[in-house]
Amino acid sequence: MSEQPQPSHPRPTEHARELVRGAYDVHIHVAPDVMKRRVDDVTLAERFAEVGMAGFVLKSHYTSTAERAEVVRRASKGASAIGAITLNGAVGGINPIAVEIAARGGAKVVWLPTVDSTNQRECQAREPEGVKPPMWAQLQDDLREAGMAADPVEVLNGNGAVLEETKQVLRLIAKHDMVLATGHLHSDESMAVIDAGLAEGVRRIVVTHPEFTSQRIGVRRQQEMAGKGALLERCFTTPYTGKVEWDVWLGNIREAGPENSVLSSDLGQPFNPPVEDGLALIADRLLDSGFTDDEIRVMAVHNTRWLVGAEPLPGAPTREG
Repeated sequence: MSEQPQPSHPRPTEHARELVRGAYDVHIHVAPDVMKRRVDDVTLAERFAEVGMAGFVLKSHYTSTAERAEVVRRASKGASAIGAITLNGAVGGINPIAVEIAARGGAKVVWLPTVDSTNQRECQAREPEGVKPPMWAQLQDDLREAGMAADPVEVLNGNGAVLEETKQVLRLIAKHDMVLATGHLHSDESMAVIDAGLAEGVRRIVVTHPEFTSQRIGVRRQQEMAGKGALLERCFTTPYTGKVEWDVWLGNIREAGPENSVLSSDLGQPFNPPVEDGLALIADRLLDSGFTDDEIRVMAVHNTRWLVGAEPLPGAPTREG
C-alpha cells in the first residue's frame, strides 16, 4: 500500500523518541479497514521497530482484528500487533460469542460500543452545523441510508442496571485476562460497567479517551475511576484535532495523576501525523508542560505494557490487579 503526499506535521525530538522506546500504542486505526487509512499494519510494524517501539493494538469499529494481528506478527519481523474487538452492531453488539471467539483467536482488548452506543448517537445528533465529523460518520450515514442502521447497543437496562449479557462479556474478559475498554459510553454507564467488571474479576480496565466530545468526563469523575484501578486513556488526536483544549487535556492528566494515565495516539487517519510519531509527539508536549521523564515513561511505556500484558521493563511500577 503506497501512501499519498501528506500535509506538514510536527516531528518529535530524539529525546521524546527515547522516552517512548519500548511502548505499545494501545489505540490505532490503520489499513486494511473499511475506510481510507494512512498506512497498512505490516508497514507500521516495521516502522515501530525502527523507532524502538514494541507494538500496537489494532482497533476497528466494525470487525475483530485478532486474526489480522496474527498475520502481521507472522509477516513482519518488526513490532508486535495485538488484536481487539469492538462491540458495535457489526459484531452483534454485546455478543459474548463474538468475545469468546476473538479471545480464542488471540485478541487482548474488548471495546464496549463506540459508534453504535446510545451516548454516541445522541451526541452526534447534537453536533452543531459545520463541525467536521469523524471518518466513520460517513459510513454510519451510508448504512442508515441503505436501511442497515444498527439499533443502539445498550450495556445497561432502563433502570441503570448492568445487563446480564454485559456481565457475561465481563466474565469472559476476566476469564481470558483481556482489557476492558469503555468505548464511547456516557460517564455514568462507564462507572457502572467498571464496578461490574471489578465484581466479575476484570483486572485491566481503561477509560477510553475521557476528553472526547461524546464523553467529556469531568476530572473529579476521572479521579473516582482511577481510584477504582482504571487507567485513563489520553489520546493524541483528541486535543490535536481540536476536540478539547490542550490545557484541559494536560490539566486532567495532572489532576488525576500521571500514574493513572495511559498514552495512545488514536492515529491512522490520512490527514493526521504518522502513527509511529504519535506517542513521541505527546511526550514532547508533556515535556513542554513540565512533566518529568519518569512520569512520561510511566504513561507511555510502563502502563501501556501492563495494559496489554507484556513483560515489564526495568523501572516499571507495581500495579495491583
